Amino acid sequence: MTKRVVILGGGTGGTLVANRLRRACGAGARITVVDRDDRHVYQPGLLFVPFSLAEPGEIVRPRHAQFHDDIEFRQCEVQSVETDQNIVNLKDGTFLEYDVLVIASGTELAPEETEGLTGAGWGDSVHTFYTLEGASALRGALAEFSGGRLVVNVVDMPIKCPVAPLEFCFLADWQLRRRGLRDDVELSFVTPLDGAFTKPVASARLGALMAERDITVHSEFATGQVDAAAGRIRSWDEREVPFDLLVTIPLHNGPAYVGRSKGLGNELGFVPTDPRTLQSRTAPNVFVIGDATDVPTSKAGSVTHFEGDALTENVQRFMEGEELTGVYDGHANCFVETGFHKALLIDFDYDTEPLPGRFPEQHLGLPLLEESRLNHIAKLAFQPIYWHVLLPGHDIPGISSEFHPPAQRAQ
Repeated sequence: MTKRVVILGGGTGGTLVANRLRRACGAGARITVVDRDDRHVYQPGLLFVPFSLAEPGEIVRPRHAQFHDDIEFRQCEVQSVETDQNIVNLKDGTFLEYDVLVIASGTELAPEETEGLTGAGWGDSVHTFYTLEGASALRGALAEFSGGRLVVNVVDMPIKCPVAPLEFCFLADWQLRRRGLRDDVELSFVTPLDGAFTKPVASARLGALMAERDITVHSEFATGQVDAAAGRIRSWDEREVPFDLLVTIPLHNGPAYVGRSKGLGNELGFVPTDPRTLQSRTAPNVFVIGDATDVPTSKAGSVTHFEGDALTENVQRFMEGEELTGVYDGHANCFVETGFHKALLIDFDYDTEPLPGRFPEQHLGLPLLEESRLNHIAKLAFQPIYWHVLLPGHDIPGISSEFHPPAQRAQ
């Protein structure tokens, strides 16, 4: 009997899962993907747009073109999910029935939830690079910026790609040096974390790099207000950091429909998820992937990639009435652009700190926790792999979804 699989979200997770399931299940599944627009953005490329290292048109393609021909794509917003009825209600008044639901709808930026952030300075002295439009506008602001206080501020966690704000600082430092302006700019990174990153080992390494580049880190800063007229951000404990140009990473929430769906999400709109099987804690026929989950790891593209194996296996086994055996171990890795045509790579899982060594193989892989040109080249090379290998649902040769510490890789 053909099973009805509905996937909410046509980004990285929704696309790779749809294509993997089509290959695994064939005619045994009728797959429908729902998204509110037909614009698939290669999100790692957003970092490069403000520095004219990528053009907006280079990182956008039609969503529907990324799916196998026999996968249905519905362009519509989701109104709500009724997990007790196995129904997805769409905003156009129609609905979809499902046997299995995959939630892959990521996060939504919520700048309006921070007092003053979207006020008079928005798009003028206050920008974000976490959207295509924002990254494009920030390019112009940076080109005109010739001196003063440049502040990169993470309002709160969790956010997509937690290393991206750090990368922005490093690239800004590099570009300002190239323009001969670095001595005229006070560059600061303001974060609610107690250091540069969530993992202590990586935080220490990245924090040391920030100090080397004369980038001031304001830690444990819980942003409560942005006053663009006065050029200041204020924390809830009344600390202040002045700015002339603010690059903000706004609050992230789960998609609005999750909040409208009884019992589906938590207070932030993320879906409570078994961290190993990726099965929703709300209903056994609901699975979750990528940024939409509440699993305790980074909301990063590599996480979505590595989750794909376990989720595809478990959805297939669920439809066949078998025990779930697919296991995700929290594997994540992140390239951190540090400027000067170099990057640093970190690799970790739920339980293991980023370690030195090499990835994916100890003797032949990319250096971990070290700046290198090889890592920079690998990050740039990933974009064609993303479009032509990852999204179509193929395995990336030599890359395992399971985490293997460097000591094990050497064996």
